[in-house]
Amino acid sequence: MPQSGTPLGPVRILLVEDSELDAELLMEQLHEAGLDAEFVRVDAAEDLRAALAGAPFDLVLSDMELPGFSGYQALEILRAHDPRLPFVFFSGTIGEEAAVKALQEGASDYVLKHTPARLPSAVARAIREARSEREREHAERELMRSQRLDCLAMLAAGLSHDLRNILQPLLIVPDLLSTYSDDPKILRLGAVISESGKRGHEMADSMLSFVRGSRKASETISVAALFSAVQLLLQGSLSRQVRLTVELPPEDLLIEGNYTEFQQCLINLCLNGIQAMAERGGQLTLSATQTVADDGQDYVVLRVSDEGSGMDEATRQQLFTPFFTTKASGTGLGLMSCKRIVESVRGRIEVNSAQGQGTAFELHLPAPAVDDWSGTEDAAFRDGEGRRILLVDGDATRLSLLGNALASQGYDPIMAPDGANALQQIARDGLPQLAIIDDDILLLSAADVLAVLQEAGFDGPVIRLREPGTPDGGHDCAATLTKPVQVQALFSAIEHALGLRS
Repeated sequence: MPQSGTPLGPVRILLVEDSELDAELLMEQLHEAGLDAEFVRVDAAEDLRAALAGAPFDLVLSDMELPGFSGYQALEILRAHDPRLPFVFFSGTIGEEAAVKALQEGASDYVLKHTPARLPSAVARAIREARSEREREHAERELMRSQRLDCLAMLAAGLSHDLRNILQPLLIVPDLLSTYSDDPKILRLGAVISESGKRGHEMADSMLSFVRGSRKASETISVAALFSAVQLLLQGSLSRQVRLTVELPPEDLLIEGNYTEFQQCLINLCLNGIQAMAERGGQLTLSATQTVADDGQDYVVLRVSDEGSGMDEATRQQLFTPFFTTKASGTGLGLMSCKRIVESVRGRIEVNSAQGQGTAFELHLPAPAVDDWSGTEDAAFRDGEGRRILLVDGDATRLSLLGNALASQGYDPIMAPDGANALQQIARDGLPQLAIIDDDILLLSAADVLAVLQEAGFDGPVIRLREPGTPDGGHDCAATLTKPVQVQALFSAIEHALGLRS
């Protein structure tokens, strides 16, 4: 096996070959060349389709002629399954004309059986090129996503200034109304206008803090008061067909967070429910309960349910994806913002929905302990105590959201989109106390980043992020979290790793 290029590591090869003897010789040759390969052999079209439907392969290696089956048919089946999976012909019957045709139809390469010396290098090159192409596509997608979020940040900065000027009259008019009239209806209208103006002002600030990666201070929030404000603000959005039911909880049911953000979150969910019932009508219900989870943690559950059209499984899977929307005029950012708000307080958001049966969103928020509610920013931010955490993640959105979440808990996150950038920041700013590294980063692998950190003197705990079912790679780490990452699980892993929790 040629030693040039990055090591391939373990690979899986699908072998389309009817001769068991030829297959054994081929596998032996690749193993002797240094290829760490697992082989699966098939010799019929149905067997090929079945194999492709299972665990993924790195390459398909096929003979040209098989009884009742041909290499061209195998190539056609593969292209229908995954056009990016490399395909190499290894045959004793292929001629120059057939070889040209094979390349034109999408084969990566071809090797003659009577000149097998080139096979290891052809296999290695095809796998490397396919991986490089996937990495390039991934990098392009992340670049496009990052550029869109950068544009959103610039838009938010401009809108924040203009919105404050536009909303200023809404804060002045209610006071003027009270000096000209004592009519309860007019005063109630003034209260709605004033609340809307305050909410608009605070939403502009919240939007700007979100794109800048900062969070406003937490506070103690009465759920009953929060529900009453939401009910007041929704009055003008209700149609004749939609009934709003607010089940007010006890006054002592409390949550911790930013009042405006949670108000924004509930109104977004309620407006979604109202729009889902635009044609058929129904009841929108806002309720809250307190429950105890299996781990003994008390949770306050805020529930927004509607009797609308509901959603199918495909829509539910993409609900919190940035810019995904089913509305003609939607931005696809409302639910992502709700998820960010909930996860910033170590909560989670759950969705139950079925087509024709309505939708229910549940916000599971940790209930505060009695001695935790000092009402000050220091109390809300004391846990992390400024501990420096290196966060390396190639997904721009997840990097931003996790960084915001860490900062909200008092940690000092050092955020890097790839391994090279992480090492540059460490060289400039010093070593962290803990590292969180995604296994799918580009430029330098997670293992390479850890090796350089250890050489520089880092001896802190490491938390790895990886796709479900991915092997651990043999590297010691304090915890392994599968993606998508649950923020509450991440906080728990950090606390255990740093010895903040017994």
